[in-house]
Amino acid sequence: MGIGLLIGVERERRKGEGTARAAAGLRTFTVAGLLGAVAMLAGGSVLLSVALAGVIALAAISYLRSKNEDPGLTTEIVLILTAALGGLAVAQAELAAGIGVVVTVVLAAREPMHHFAKRVLTESELKSALTLAAATLVVWPIMPDRFLGPYEAVNLRNLWTVVVLAMAIGAVGHVAVRVLGTRFGLPLAGLASGFVSSSATIAAMGDKAVGDPRLLAPAAAAAVLSNIATIIQASILIAAVSPATISALALPLSLAGLLAIGYGLVFALRASSADVEVDSGGEAFKPSTALILAALIAGTLVLAAAARVWLGDSGVIVAAAAAGLADAHSAAMSVASLVASGKLQALDARLPIVIGLTANAFVKCLLAVSEGGRAFAIRVVPGVVLITAGLWIGMFVA
Repeated sequence: MGIGLLIGVERERRKGEGTARAAAGLRTFTVAGLLGAVAMLAGGSVLLSVALAGVIALAAISYLRSKNEDPGLTTEIVLILTAALGGLAVAQAELAAGIGVVVTVVLAAREPMHHFAKRVLTESELKSALTLAAATLVVWPIMPDRFLGPYEAVNLRNLWTVVVLAMAIGAVGHVAVRVLGTRFGLPLAGLASGFVSSSATIAAMGDKAVGDPRLLAPAAAAAVLSNIATIIQASILIAAVSPATISALALPLSLAGLLAIGYGLVFALRASSADVEVDSGGEAFKPSTALILAALIAGTLVLAAAARVWLGDSGVIVAAAAAGLADAHSAAMSVASLVASGKLQALDARLPIVIGLTANAFVKCLLAVSEGGRAFAIRVVPGVVLITAGLWIGMFVA
């Protein structure tokens, strides 16, 4: 009854007046919900099927009578769904109630949704959304989750996750630009996306800077700000795995974090003062950029595995450097895990972690140059180098 009342109130407001009004309103939807429940209680799924068939027949008659005035099928379909939810409420009340709320929200949001689909969303954005959906829901689940290739170094599921993340970061930046404007949207998107992958953020923002030179300043600010997220996230992950390790790295990480914030704020202020508001209705991202990033990571993983085979077990430093080429946080966490298990002293963990972060910084510089071009790299690379220098200076001072 509650589901029928909730949906019925929304439909009653759109029912209209006079002879042209819709056939189903508040009372009809309430009774339809009760019909489904009573049918389920009295005769189970068989009687519920008969009741639904009757509602479908009545909805069809109603549509045939009103199709000239209102060619839409929304009310008729929702009436059938309301009766079905009444039957579902007998067995799974919470699920039925949740679906009823969601249906009502969708119905009430008709104008904003129509406006978004017809006026706001562009063809290029729709194409990007479908590409991201296919990559996430179709391709990603079928990727094998095991190590393959030379030296069994490449996990296709993990690599495709990088592709999805890179495209998602581009989409987040695009949405932020549409909502907040170019000057503020891209820098904030860069900072937030850095918690997912700073390397992918730099690649995505470099692609935006190349695609439209007017976006150079805000895209560079976004890339620089993503480094702040790298330091913060690395600190949190290390502290969660091994408090002793984060204590040993307090000075290097703090100095690197302060330099990242200072350098990032300079470019954020420059971007906010720049008069760069452009048409942002194009593609949200380029899939080729994400694929190039994944190929680069795959190559570094194969080289790292080959080095381990050729050089043997040469210690934690080589392993951390190899892991850092692909991901900064995996290198730091692997070394911190050794400290937590008692296989390594906290003070001895500083050098491998800093080397891993340095290797990752090298990859970021390569991405800035390859994806963003000279003008973009001039702005981003010095910041990455400065942050890395802060790590080393802090370690030597400590």
